[in-house]
Amino acid sequence: MQLTDKIVIITGASSGIGAAAAFKFAKEGARLVLGARREKELNTIAGQINQSNGNAVCLPGDVCDEDYNRALVELAEDTWGGLDASFNNAGTGKSGTVPEMENEDWQGVLSTNLTSAFFAAKHQIPAMKRNGSGSIIFTSSVIGYTTAFPGMGAYAASKAGVIGLTKVLAVEHGADGIRANSILPGAANTPMLGDLDSDPDQMAFYSALHALKRVADPEEIAEAAVFLASDGSRFVTGTAMVVDGGVSVNKI
Repeated sequence: MQLTDKIVIITGASSGIGAAAAFKFAKEGARLVLGARREKELNTIAGQINQSNGNAVCLPGDVCDEDYNRALVELAEDTWGGLDASFNNAGTGKSGTVPEMENEDWQGVLSTNLTSAFFAAKHQIPAMKRNGSGSIIFTSSVIGYTTAFPGMGAYAASKAGVIGLTKVLAVEHGADGIRANSILPGAANTPMLGDLDSDPDQMAFYSALHALKRVADPEEIAEAAVFLASDGSRFVTGTAMVVDGGVSVNKI
């Protein structure tokens, strides 16, 4: 197991990529602190992991709240004794063209996708320093990096900002033994894209965008996060890791 006894925070863990990561990290031996807004779903995920001989505690809350980010770190240290890695995956995909978007919506996307990353790093990095090393991982996106779509201005800006933050954290804290990386997924079959399994036209549309002619299973993105949290990536930092099924290079 790649993550035996590593202590890991995962946010956005109640569904989609975050839930897939929770199960995958637990299977790889990690001791987990799971965060998300939806308490019932979060408790269900943690319960299933513990019933399968995994190790997980959870704390519902909003990643836009600095105190919540602090509390997740405190829970990791109080429950498991430290913090080795984090997968800061919570995000929102609210869309709208820039001229039509209200400031409230713009600020909401930036708060959820970018400011939450700042809060996470602010509290996770000192814990990793106390631990002697660490790996901090963010979910960014190919949107705003290698691709763009109409109506995604706020999303693209926030996710591009995450990549910039990642690079600065890598150079600021490399000497502390702390690595910082971002994962850039393509389309994944998660609730953020709707119910693709029951909408063949939408599934076909998103699939055609990718060189592999399919969308990702959430578990495939989670496997990239496992790699970045593991010692197998111990010389990898400051990267924008594209895990997109070839959407960045596909032109037909």
